[in-house]
Amino acid sequence: MDSKVFNQGLLDFLAASPTPFHAVESMLKIFTEHDFKHLKEQDAWNLEPGKYVVTRNDSSIIAFVLASDKNDVIARSGIRMVGAHTDSPALRVKPNPDIEKKGYLNLGVEVYGGVLLNPWFDRDLSLAGRVTYTDDTQTICSTLINFETPIASIPSLAIHLDREANSSKTVNPQTDLPPLLMKQSKTSTLKTFNQVLQRQLKQSKDISSDKILGYELSFYDTQKPAIVGLEQEFINSARLDNLLSCYVGMKALVESDGSQFCLLVCNDHEEVGSASAEGAEGPFLKSVLERTIPDAETRFRAIAASMLISTDNAHGIHPNFSDKHDANHGPILNEGPVIKINTNQRYATNSETAGFYRHLCEKNNIPCQTFVVRTDMGCGSTIGPITAKEIGVKTIDVGVPTFAMHSIREMAGTEDALHLNLSLKAFYNYTGTI
Repeated sequence: MDSKVFNQGLLDFLAASPTPFHAVESMLKIFTEHDFKHLKEQDAWNLEPGKYVVTRNDSSIIAFVLASDKNDVIARSGIRMVGAHTDSPALRVKPNPDIEKKGYLNLGVEVYGGVLLNPWFDRDLSLAGRVTYTDDTQTICSTLINFETPIASIPSLAIHLDREANSSKTVNPQTDLPPLLMKQSKTSTLKTFNQVLQRQLKQSKDISSDKILGYELSFYDTQKPAIVGLEQEFINSARLDNLLSCYVGMKALVESDGSQFCLLVCNDHEEVGSASAEGAEGPFLKSVLERTIPDAETRFRAIAASMLISTDNAHGIHPNFSDKHDANHGPILNEGPVIKINTNQRYATNSETAGFYRHLCEKNNIPCQTFVVRTDMGCGSTIGPITAKEIGVKTIDVGVPTFAMHSIREMAGTEDALHLNLSLKAFYNYTGTI
């Protein structure tokens, strides 16, 4: 596939997915368009060979292709698994957010995950997420909303009032980050954030809510994803970590040949530790495997014959800060997916899983690289070690090299997403022993 066509699909997906809820909604739509049957966790499952998709909490999703329902075949061939996460660092609106000062309405926010805070200033922000409410009949309902247009901003303090801003800028998330939502006029009917939400439900969904019961709403930058660079060699977008991997894994699964038992899991809450019912440390994947392979002996044998490729973005070597990398392990954008290694098990890669993936890439003429963090620096982690611990599957951590990870706008190479997609498709179609 041409990288321009592939990347346009990626950009469209990123733009349509400002929150984990919207990402799962987008993925579910694409999977069902490709004839994946939508399973509900509360229903009985009577599975035969075919394609299936299931969600949890509207923010995590598992899709799989069951190539055979014969226990001996499943036990021998195992499962080709790919993992990613749907959440990204963000600013989440607090339950009682209204901050009224000098005639302005600001909203109190909570920092979700390891946000790089400074880039959030002076951006055109919108708001999206899930709202729970009672309708006119007192029925409890939930729906997704997206304001889409810019409705807020976090203005910087002028340099004249903060002469040290360029030398010692610090951000207090409690006092510096509340986004400015509106100037409260005497004639306005909107006085509180709850009233704003009720109006939005009416205008965008034709929902007349009796009462707002709760919400999970995130601010996001309205600047669209874009291809940039003199030679159009870079992708700039919010939420590349890790919606890029979600899209790449989804495309690989829907385009796989269906000959193998293949699975994609995209968990929420990776950025805050994965300890939730729908996170990688929760039981979602385990329960799907137990229901898909009810016979315990077959399931244990299948997992022993399986492998998980955990796909989460890697740190590309930044040309302005190259000393932050080990000189022998600095991934370059547009030079292929990165095998991520950490001897302290922050990544789950070992010599066998790395060898398998490197061999797979070589056989399919796909470039790949290796990342190891500097020995005197700490190392982040992924769903890879957590999933490996929870279900006992051999695992490798890979990802595309990225700049500005956890910023409001990140950068990746235009060739790397397609390279990762091709490697995952080759993995899904692999007929040999893993």
